[in-house]
Amino acid sequence: MKYETIHNLTLPKIGFGTWKIGGEASSNPAWDSQSLTALCSALEIGYTHFDTAEYYAAGHSEELVGRAVRESNTKRENLFITSKVSPEHLSYDDVFKSCESSLRRLKMDYIDLYLIHWPGRGMKLEKTFPALNKLVRDGKVKHLGVSNFNLKLLKQSQEYSETPILTNQVPYSLPDHSYVENGVLEYCQQNDILVTAYSPVKFRSIRVNKTLKEITNAHSATPFQIALAWLVMQPRVITIPMSFDPQHIKENFEAAEILLSADEMTRLGNAWNKGNE
Repeated sequence: MKYETIHNLTLPKIGFGTWKIGGEASSNPAWDSQSLTALCSALEIGYTHFDTAEYYAAGHSEELVGRAVRESNTKRENLFITSKVSPEHLSYDDVFKSCESSLRRLKMDYIDLYLIHWPGRGMKLEKTFPALNKLVRDGKVKHLGVSNFNLKLLKQSQEYSETPILTNQVPYSLPDHSYVENGVLEYCQQNDILVTAYSPVKFRSIRVNKTLKEITNAHSATPFQIALAWLVMQPRVITIPMSFDPQHIKENFEAAEILLSADEMTRLGNAWNKGNE
């Protein structure tokens, strides 16, 4: 596994996302069995970074993450758990309530990384960050970050946070650079902020792009592995793919070991430009 070291913290390049673990926007207990199988497979393979949120399955995702950790007898200190506060809970008091609820569902004493999930309408960072800062001071949260923030909001977050903003979690994949082309990626790389790419392999053209096919064959890999390798070869970029399939979970984990040449990185980065699909 490749790692990123930042602010005296070392994180794996590839973590495990938990959107759809236990449901989608609401809880779906019918998905519990496959969800626990996926989480336990990830833990057994060696994943240590798990990304969840109070929004995922209305909190049930957090419950299942905590259950999988306990049932696998994995030591809490060996894991890095990310969760997120929803935009409707960004008032000073609501931030505390959300964090305590997440901790209760996880059955953990602290969250390693706590993110503002996405900007809320009328969001006032000057009122949200005092609560987030206190969570860090109280030991309930170790690090702070944001998600789906543009460059202006990211810089504002840095102004209000008492500790370094660890990451901006955004959609980023081979065909979709839209969220990072406005200066976000460059700024993060220059200012020691991780870009956490979500939905890294969720695109229909992954199996049919000519350039991706050629490079996939050259490395005896899967298209999904090359798509992930392209992301994590970039400095200050990590990613959190999700799968229910234990074989895919293993392949995603192993993608961090694939070494792409500079030419392959450039070709892949341009592969979805008009005329190159």
